[in-house]
Amino acid sequence: MSSQVRGVQLARLLGQWHALPGRRRSPDYAALAGAVRGLLADGRLPLGVRLPAERELAEALRISRTTVTAAYRQLRETGHLASRRGAGSWTMLPGNHRMASTGLWIPQDDRDMIDLGVAALAAPPQLLGAARAAAEDLPRYLGGAGYHPTGIVELREAVAGAYTDRGLPTSADQIMITSGTQHALDLVLRLALAPGGSVLVESPTYPNAIAALTARRARIATHGLATDGPGWESDLLLGSLRQTRPKLAYLIPDFQNPTGHLMSAQLRERVVAAAHAAGTDLVVDESFVDLALDGTEVPPPTATFDRHSRVVSIGGMSKPYWGGLRIGWVRASAPQVQRLAAVRVGMDMASPVLDQLLAVRLLADGPAIVAARRAQLTAQRDALLDALAHRLPDWRVTVPHGGVTLWAELDGPISSALARAAEEVGVRLAPGPRFGLDGTLERFLRLPFTLPAADLVEAVGRIAAVRYDLDRTGGQRWREPTVIA
Repeated sequence: MSSQVRGVQLARLLGQWHALPGRRRSPDYAALAGAVRGLLADGRLPLGVRLPAERELAEALRISRTTVTAAYRQLRETGHLASRRGAGSWTMLPGNHRMASTGLWIPQDDRDMIDLGVAALAAPPQLLGAARAAAEDLPRYLGGAGYHPTGIVELREAVAGAYTDRGLPTSADQIMITSGTQHALDLVLRLALAPGGSVLVESPTYPNAIAALTARRARIATHGLATDGPGWESDLLLGSLRQTRPKLAYLIPDFQNPTGHLMSAQLRERVVAAAHAAGTDLVVDESFVDLALDGTEVPPPTATFDRHSRVVSIGGMSKPYWGGLRIGWVRASAPQVQRLAAVRVGMDMASPVLDQLLAVRLLADGPAIVAARRAQLTAQRDALLDALAHRLPDWRVTVPHGGVTLWAELDGPISSALARAAEEVGVRLAPGPRFGLDGTLERFLRLPFTLPAADLVEAVGRIAAVRYDLDRTGGQRWREPTVIA
């Protein structure tokens, strides 16, 4: 049986649903239908969910039932709603849509779209050569079964060596290779978090981490990050650990996604000590640790301060190398790695050997690849900052010194409305509420600088144009549609 969203719940998700973009003000029923489509597009309203009855939603929104009836009819016409008399209406999507890598549902024909919903770079030029070399390395593995639940030893040694170079002595037995960082997080949650367990996360945070926690039916508490300064309010973060005593805390201390904040070494040490005192395990996401910009010095790994096996570090090759190479890893104690391997065998057995050999080759050339990535990202970040300062000067942006995203504070609570408007002019955005739990963060927008500078400048121009349209109040005032029975 499908789940159901109540009228008050949908009303909360819809928020300021009247504030829809366009060169002409839409009638209320069209604005409501557009808002529901927007919730489906950014993943906050799942597919296959039964919507509230027309009368119930009308009461929750304090509008006429006629408006809701017309909105539902338009959603059925556009393929976003299926209804059956006496049974209700369920959310769906038109047949010409697909799932994007961000988790958002997008049209299949999107060649002209500037996609700012994905914070990832295209593949480096070294990848093809590394792939050919990896294929030549493959024969020595063909005599075996090909199942390596913790990963092939060459890759585990390479990852362990990278941790050791960062000042955290690590052996291959402490590394488990996974099919990406998200897979690493999922495995850790399966091992360490019982359904309904309590978890502390930052707000805002990585949307797919929220999805993984929700899938475990976790009870999620949040620690809010400041938009500027160090980001983490140390007393509040430590107090949250001591008071809520969560089973897990999921943190992104290295160029946090989406804010770009970098946690100080002092706070890392204090967080580890507080977690130990509270009986909390820390899951530390290091996806962006290689992407320091402006010569920024990255503090020691959080696990450096761990003396009680409380810190599990996860990372991968998606951000500094390529998202299409699904290679991630977990760094933990050797016994924890073995327990993770036992969990994994019931899921996917092991990562592909050829992909792992390719990863070994890329990591061997890592210093050159990462240096080029940093230079590329610095130039693209600066182009994006310049475009924003010129076209949208009222937006506040703290310059990140690493990672791949800006976290922009807008000039009003318009993030979702702006994302819907931008889609119409060929720019895909991930609105602020997607990075939180409760539909807030409407004043914020994540803007990755992973595309070429010319695309970023063009995207900002289009965004600025539709931002202007949001403030236009001219045009006729729409009345409720007349019903003739």
